[in-house]
Amino acid sequence: MWTQCVEPRPFAERRLVCFPHAGGSPYFFRSWAKALTGFEVHAVCYPGRAERIAEPPATRLAAMAGDIAAALVPWTDGRPTVFFGHSMGAIVAYEVVGALEDEGVPVAHFVASGARAPHLLRPDPDVATTWDDESIARTLVELGGTDAELLRNPAFVELVMPYIGADFRMLASYGPGRSTPLRCPVTALVGDRDPRVGAEDVAAWREETRGPFRFRTLPGDHFYLAGEPPFAVIEAAPAGT
Repeated sequence: MWTQCVEPRPFAERRLVCFPHAGGSPYFFRSWAKALTGFEVHAVCYPGRAERIAEPPATRLAAMAGDIAAALVPWTDGRPTVFFGHSMGAIVAYEVVGALEDEGVPVAHFVASGARAPHLLRPDPDVATTWDDESIARTLVELGGTDAELLRNPAFVELVMPYIGADFRMLASYGPGRSTPLRCPVTALVGDRDPRVGAEDVAAWREETRGPFRFRTLPGDHFYLAGEPPFAVIEAAPAGT
């Protein structure tokens, strides 16, 4: 099962689908449903973590996105659906939204958070060397998403590093496969103190859609949304398709 919904709301006006960052799980978005009462909130669960811990992690981002899109195609109840992805999740969501649009499934809005625009990404030919466990651990601490003390706990590292490492290497291997822009409106967000993703890199998402585009910087680092989720931005997304 690709998505989890903590609070089903079949009569909510809109649906929101959230895509976690590299190493993230649907638990990151568990509290969002209580704040976004006008939405039925779903969070994507990638293989290899949470309830899918027994599965091998994905290794090809576009292929995984295709599987997620195929699972979402049956959502034809007419409710506008907003897609939100953070960091790696923004790239996964971009591929999913594109695949859905290719199938004629309307997307109300796409919010890309904390990620360079896809056309700026290039596959790293030395993924295994560049993204060994030590490099990944340093990056996690730099981004602010993981306590350095946890990374000195062997049990924690043994549990999480297989899927965190797989996510980092999967993203580093990604090269944009789409040749046509999206059709839906896109909003791009970035923390004003993000140490690795610059404002210009995020503003470049304007080239990824034929629809309306908005760009905003928000207070905080790469994980600005952990303390101040961008609920107002999501709620301001147009209700129509």
